[in-house]
Amino acid sequence: MLTIHQLEFRYGSRIIYQNASLQIKPKERIGLVGANGTGKSTLLRLIVGEYSPDGGSISRSNDCTLGYLNQDLLSFQSDEPIIEIAMLAFERENRIEAEINKLLQRLEHDTSDEVINRLADLQSEFEGLGGYSLRSQAEEILEGLGFHTSDLQRPLREFSGGWRMRVMLAKLLLQKPALLLLDEPTNHLDLPSIEWLENYLRAYEGAVVIVSHDRYLLSTLANVIVDVNAGELHRYSGNYDFFLEEKTLRQTIQKQAYENQQQKIKDTERFIERFKAKATKAVQVQSRVKALGRMDIIEDVDGPAAAMSMRFTLGQPSGRIVAELRDVSKAFGDLQILEKAELTIERGDKIALIGANGKGKSTLLRIVAGTENIQGERTLGHNVQATFFAQHQLEALQLENTLVEELASSSPNRNENELRTILGCFLFSGEDALKRVRVLSGGEKSRVALAKTLLSQANFLLLDEPTNHLDITSVNILIEALKKYEGSFLVVSHDRHFVSQIANRIAYIEEHKLKTYPGTFEEYQEWQARQALAQKNNPTANKTDNKPKNIQAAAQPKNNNTNLPNTKKLQQELEKAEKAVEDLEKRIQNLEADMVLPQNVSDLKKSQELTVQYNTLKKQLEVATAHWESIYEQMG
Repeated sequence: MLTIHQLEFRYGSRIIYQNASLQIKPKERIGLVGANGTGKSTLLRLIVGEYSPDGGSISRSNDCTLGYLNQDLLSFQSDEPIIEIAMLAFERENRIEAEINKLLQRLEHDTSDEVINRLADLQSEFEGLGGYSLRSQAEEILEGLGFHTSDLQRPLREFSGGWRMRVMLAKLLLQKPALLLLDEPTNHLDLPSIEWLENYLRAYEGAVVIVSHDRYLLSTLANVIVDVNAGELHRYSGNYDFFLEEKTLRQTIQKQAYENQQQKIKDTERFIERFKAKATKAVQVQSRVKALGRMDIIEDVDGPAAAMSMRFTLGQPSGRIVAELRDVSKAFGDLQILEKAELTIERGDKIALIGANGKGKSTLLRIVAGTENIQGERTLGHNVQATFFAQHQLEALQLENTLVEELASSSPNRNENELRTILGCFLFSGEDALKRVRVLSGGEKSRVALAKTLLSQANFLLLDEPTNHLDITSVNILIEALKKYEGSFLVVSHDRHFVSQIANRIAYIEEHKLKTYPGTFEEYQEWQARQALAQKNNPTANKTDNKPKNIQAAAQPKNNNTNLPNTKKLQQELEKAEKAVEDLEKRIQNLEADMVLPQNVSDLKKSQELTVQYNTLKKQLEVATAHWESIYEQMG
């Protein structure tokens, strides 16, 4: 449906694309990935015609309509209600409806056959286009993206940029183009809206190209990954997890081919140098000179992305209790946020606070940090040193400092090379380190503030959306840093991959109550699915009986004499869980033996199949082991 052929494009003297080719087929879900600055957003602008190629071509079939969502739409404003903005998607239907309304008015004084027949034709066409259900479709999509029914008649101008972007996304989805081009569509969405959009796009009838740093979305939605690298477009038929494995394999093969060719070049050059003066070897020498000239040079594999071992240095460990909230209530006028909330955070707790926008997640962070007035009690534990990262902290940056100087103010014991390495991990490379803070964009300042937070010696971190403005590589660096962190943290995030990697507790606000789940994000999702199924099968059940209480209550062992029947049941579950772990360990052991067999090592397809099976079993073993540990803890 769309073909890119030998595309070339430059910014001044900088080559963005050179001989880049790609074919987009119907119903494909393409994740467009690559480091910042490689040209992902530029490619979308080239496709829609905002930029013109310097060479090559971009062609599409006649029935390939385009829909393009980009961050420029944040500035769009209107006094029209948001439902009417969304309804602009139906251009043809709106024209027909407007003409129908005019004919109905005309019919009051003109009942000629011409008017009646024209009206009947238009009404039939309007009905055939589904015109009478368009408004309900618009309402459904807007509400799926997080708007309340009461919001739909509010003017667009009253909403922030992020919410305006949701309206423009709704309008685009309602247009149903054959090819959707989405540039970071989840940037301004909360978790429920991201999940809604993911499900919507999965069922979308057209093709989708999405630029995103949301690794979870790329893994669950994309069936093709296109890697933008060194001015070319490299296609991988699979999701993001497959792409990572396949790219590593391709790079290994390319590296071996490169090294073999380099060795052959050296041997040939030595032969030429050794025998170039001997007349008896003149023919062989000339033959090798020509062979070198005809050789297609294999490029070396690009070096690994910037990486570092960011180990947090704690000033001192905290006491067992890090922070406590007791009977905490918070409201803004008539808007109730929390009501008699309870929370205890212990040393080693790594808690992710998730949920929809507007529930009070950032407010809760400020309450724990002690910067928000409340009813109730908030206390920090013994030796707790807390630090808080949020967007408003950008104001605390010293505008005249260079980036190196700004980081040094938080970590005077690190040398300039260390600070430059850290800046590189947060997308500031080379001479960027010497820029003044005042020349940075809002997103760049946010990254500097986050780097400063992570360099502090605090033993308790409060982080509000730390992955905003980071690419996938930087998010992975942050994940590894937080995994190694020996303190405690409470983090607000809508990035599901990030949360799944760093959290050992999940917290959320429901009906003004703070609730917690004592486990990982995957376990929380599984629990949620079970609750939804149970509610579906028994809709009259008391929902509150199925909700986890606070962290300590949910994880508390049940080993008193009044729970003997329950203990027996847990023992049976434990034995079953142990058997599952043992079976998986045996299967992995057998698979490892198969993977090193010479016939499997030499068979690339077979080797890939075994690797996929191995990774799947390892993940299953992690889940099974966590399940066994959970039962064991309950037994006390």
